Amino acid sequence: MGEKIYGLLGRKLGHSWSVPIHRDLGCEDYRLIELEPDQLGDFLRQENIGGLNVTIPYKRDVMAFCDVIDEGAKAIGSVNTIVRREGKLYGYNTDIDGFLYMLRRAKISLTGKKVLVLGSGGASLTAQAAAKREGAREIVVVSRSGSENYDNLTERHGDAEAVINTTPVGMWPNMDGSPLDLTCLPELEAVADVIYNPSRTSLLLQAEYCGMNRSGGLPMLVAQAVRAEELFFDKTVPEAVTERIVSQLRQDRTNIVLVGMPGCGKTTVGMELARLSGKPFVDLDEKIVDSAGTSIPEIFRQEGEETFRHLESLVLNDVCAQGGQVIATGGGAVLQKENRTAMRRTGRVYFLRRDLSLLPKEGRPLSQKGSLEEMYRVRRPLYQAAADVVLDNSISAREAAELIWKNFCENEP
Repeated sequence: MGEKIYGLLGRKLGHSWSVPIHRDLGCEDYRLIELEPDQLGDFLRQENIGGLNVTIPYKRDVMAFCDVIDEGAKAIGSVNTIVRREGKLYGYNTDIDGFLYMLRRAKISLTGKKVLVLGSGGASLTAQAAAKREGAREIVVVSRSGSENYDNLTERHGDAEAVINTTPVGMWPNMDGSPLDLTCLPELEAVADVIYNPSRTSLLLQAEYCGMNRSGGLPMLVAQAVRAEELFFDKTVPEAVTERIVSQLRQDRTNIVLVGMPGCGKTTVGMELARLSGKPFVDLDEKIVDSAGTSIPEIFRQEGEETFRHLESLVLNDVCAQGGQVIATGGGAVLQKENRTAMRRTGRVYFLRRDLSLLPKEGRPLSQKGSLEEMYRVRRPLYQAAADVVLDNSISAREAAELIWKNFCENEP
């Protein structure tokens, strides 16, 4: 019969984080299984299937091959976990377990609330079932073409108290955009987004700015995998293990981004952070020079600041999208709102503040051009808007790196 098969079943799986999660949980043979629709039946008839997770586009298709379907999965209308026991395939839906864990962890209550569920696909069915289980007062499914849509949302549902995004809008690699402007919902208290990459979608960044309870999809992803492992191997996984994996994935995949005035120590602190954390170090200015094929002073001289800023944005977006790095930005990278958003989506941002009298000017086009005091007056509120944490960098690079790393490990972006 051969070794039992464990893995994630889908059509295109290059973006998945499931393998490291399940291997961390002890399933060393867990792998990605990409199949075309016409291969599904033959694969599921194999007798050596141990346990499978199922993702887009097969969560409904696999139900036809299950001998037994859990009542919860029937209610949702999809299966995301399959276990073979005594020759039969049992279908479950652990997405709802993960979803409820995400809500509880973020202290988001749906009880008695009016809930808007954005999107009408498979993840929407899970969110609806969870909201119903939690005792939501009213559940409204919003889609682009349905009777409840984004054009009539404000008029008909401005009293919504919770929003759940189950659409792919804002998901890597197309991270720009948001499905909804939250300012149109004056009664809104909480936002949950099932997207886990990036960690802070534009929707969640707006919810953060508005001071709402909020959560991205990483806790859901991990918790549903934990429940699947419990079903695969008939065991109980302590909640502390779930939290450890959530924390480790955040640390591994989240950027540490340093912003501040030219000469404030971003590069030296960043290199110390890279040594301390094991993350690769990226100097954004060096990446820009590599891309342009000439020095930054030459770009300013030949093309002007506008051309430089455009190139800076392109390079910054590419760098931030990769994740898991220490990034030292240029002093003016915060000037454009889209840059600040790109930093915050995939990273935790630190503003290194240093006395202006200690900042060097040599080799820095704008520092030479005018008053550092005036430059700082303009940029300081932008550094603060971008940053999760402000650090007075009057200490050694090693000490600053240690403080940042400690803060990074203890806090979520």
